Amino acid sequence: MFDVSTGLSPRIRQRPRLRQQESPRQAPTGRPRPSSVRAVTRWLLAHPDTLSEDDRVQLKAVLANCPELTALFEHVRSFSHMVARLQGDQLPTWIAAATSTTDLPSLRHFAQHLERDLDAVIAGLTLPWNSGVVEGHVHRIKMLKRQMFGRAGFERLRRRVLLY
Repeated sequence: MFDVSTGLSPRIRQRPRLRQQESPRQAPTGRPRPSSVRAVTRWLLAHPDTLSEDDRVQLKAVLANCPELTALFEHVRSFSHMVARLQGDQLPTWIAAATSTTDLPSLRHFAQHLERDLDAVIAGLTLPWNSGVVEGHVHRIKMLKRQMFGRAGFERLRRRVLLY
């Protein structure tokens, strides 16, 4: 039977409410939760000037607890300086330091892959020119191709690419 005062059937019982934790950032023991992988990655890859003071303190705490992460942080920071300042002549030294690191196999593999086409990577890190304009045109043509899919033949697509 339906109870008008409560709006519930007599068979339906309300479940007890769960007790809420003190804070979403607190673990049940009262200690702060460890930082997420995403947050630590953001701290490692961000420019130091863009980090807030709280993020800097947390990054220092994370780096103090993990020597491998500290080594990775130093390699990532030196690589970002090379890229930002177009210092491709320092790349062979960086690759030698990164490949000698035995604790970081992913970094070692990245450095070994850079060696495969070393001349092109050095040129990309040294010369002020890039292929951004060409990539923009390629992106525009791909967008037009997606828009025209199934609508008309190749000649219509060709006209649109040439006129657009």
